[in-house]
Amino acid sequence: MKSLGFLFSRLGWLPPLILLSGCGKGYDWGWYVVSPFHPQGLTNIQFLISGLGYTLQLSFMAILLSIVLGLLVALLTLTKHPFPRRVNRIYVESFRSIPILVMLLWVYYGLPPAFGIRLDVLWAGVLALAICDSAFEAEIFRAGIQS
Repeated sequence: MKSLGFLFSRLGWLPPLILLSGCGKGYDWGWYVVSPFHPQGLTNIQFLISGLGYTLQLSFMAILLSIVLGLLVALLTLTKHPFPRRVNRIYVESFRSIPILVMLLWVYYGLPPAFGIRLDVLWAGVLALAICDSAFEAEIFRAGIQS
């Protein structure tokens, strides 16, 4: 009985392996779409690389803005008055709980009609990322200041 349990424990991976061994056979995985040796893949790689500078620019601006905003929000916890501390808690807990994709959609599609403003795609992304990340930055700064 003991040797049978040992055998099943050691060979437990075998049935799933046998069942899954045929998966994917005859399926074209489509790696040619990013292969530099295929014309479509080369075009796609060039397209992806062209967006790299835009992504780095957006990220850098959002990081700088979120650090500044996060520090300002974190400084609200140092006051003796309860109102700024409550504002800090509400801001941090609210924006930490909102997924970034939802915030991106709210800022890009919700702010312009609500406030009658026009936001460029880049600035909508920077603003959404900075708002979400500043809540995390505020907690990091608060913990560092209070330690």
